[in-house]
Amino acid sequence: MEETKKKAAVKATAEETKSAPKLTKAEEKSKATTLRIISIILWVLAIGFEVLAILTLLKALYIPGLSQMWWMIIFIVLDLVCCIVASQLWKKASFLDPFKKTGNKVGFVILNQLGVIMAVVCFLPLIILLFTNKDKMDKKSRIIVTVVAIVALLVAGLLGWNFNPISAEEKAAAEEALTEDVVWTAYGHKYHLGEAHVDPVTGEKTYTSECHTIANSTLFGGSVTDAIDAGRSELCYYCAKRAEKEQGLELDGLNIEEGVEELAGE
Repeated sequence: MEETKKKAAVKATAEETKSAPKLTKAEEKSKATTLRIISIILWVLAIGFEVLAILTLLKALYIPGLSQMWWMIIFIVLDLVCCIVASQLWKKASFLDPFKKTGNKVGFVILNQLGVIMAVVCFLPLIILLFTNKDKMDKKSRIIVTVVAIVALLVAGLLGWNFNPISAEEKAAAEEALTEDVVWTAYGHKYHLGEAHVDPVTGEKTYTSECHTIANSTLFGGSVTDAIDAGRSELCYYCAKRAEKEQGLELDGLNIEEGVEELAGE
């Protein structure tokens, strides 16, 4: 009797400690659309700052108070900030509501790497003009502004790159195949198979995993949808092989990182 009450208490505590209601597919799509609209607005602003920098370079725009060089650096920095924020929001949207890959492989790549494409659009024309208009600035100032612009392009491109995009088909396959909670760490792009544990006294939920690649790491957990929404787009290869061997799970169609098959002993 006492054991039954204890189990009931644990179950009730687990129910109480569940996370906030999950977003529905419609809500995910709506949120992703909002993020994409904001991204586009920010990219338009970034192009606007680039235009201001170009006009300042060509001396078609004069703003008192600071030198030509400093105004150009300010516009480049504002351009960079807009580009970075836009690309991060765009990538977040791509995990909430991934693009389809089937029959659209080229479009899938372009849409997922739009952050890099826009980085080029927002900086390369200015850099070309800096190299071709040597008479518009003194040599030292032009070199400084050119270096700043090139660094900005590299930073925006690197942060805009989506290293691990996931398709709509892969996300749907993961949600169908993995119904239990998964875990992930603060860094990286993979999620792992794991277990959730609820303390019967405090109600605190903790997570563990048998995966050797995240041993001694602080773990976060939730549904596979939560993991993907958090930017963890790939199922760990070792976890996948173990699940296929020990649990007989069919994981075809999931986004699984390639690796050596040492864990399964193959």
